[in-house]
Amino acid sequence: METYAAGPLLELNKAVPSFEDSGLPPIPFNMKLMPGECMIVEARDPSRATMFADMCSGMVELESGQVSFMGLDWANLQDRELNALRGRIGRITRRASWAEFMPTHLGIILQQLHHTTRTLDDLVAEAVRRSEDFGLPGVPTVSPSLLSDTDLTRVSCVRAFMGQPHLLLLEDPLEGGPPEMYNSFLSSVTEARDRGAGVIWLVRSNAVWQSYRQGITSTWRLADDGLVAVRMA
Repeated sequence: METYAAGPLLELNKAVPSFEDSGLPPIPFNMKLMPGECMIVEARDPSRATMFADMCSGMVELESGQVSFMGLDWANLQDRELNALRGRIGRITRRASWAEFMPTHLGIILQQLHHTTRTLDDLVAEAVRRSEDFGLPGVPTVSPSLLSDTDLTRVSCVRAFMGQPHLLLLEDPLEGGPPEMYNSFLSSVTEARDRGAGVIWLVRSNAVWQSYRQGITSTWRLADDGLVAVRMA
């Protein structure tokens, strides 16, 4: 991955989301995420967490202000540029995001097939390695609907970390997930940060990230009064 080092990786500059479009409070959001940082955002409402990640991805209409990724304002980009930038984002979402007409292994590598020139063999090799890292015996080839909730969590992690993304938007996969996946998840987060990726880890409970406390660079709360910085004790 070519490291981005020209300023904030992601910046919300007085960004006021459309309430009708997102359900987020229509007040200014201000935040900067630098390369290599890991930010915690506590959001008790899962739907708000999803919409906040959408806003970071340029998928929420703004009343005013800017959301910029890698120095580019999402609002100023054309479709080709939008797709190219979103190809640099790895995401775990609680929103239904697996196409039932497509076997799981294709769903895992689809983004990389669409946005990169990597060979199929290369993508499959990475998918197999990451699947094994997250406790799967290989890459599942069945429909996502046939996977258990635990295995669906695992393949969601595999898909998010594929292709060395520059930005990771992670709606917490650990709450209610298999305990044995904890170390794999944190190792993957650390590996990505060492390459210069920025991480936003959206949680409902602060207890889930305490063992990674020394690696957290800032903590925030997403509430009715917007995005509020929280002092780390």
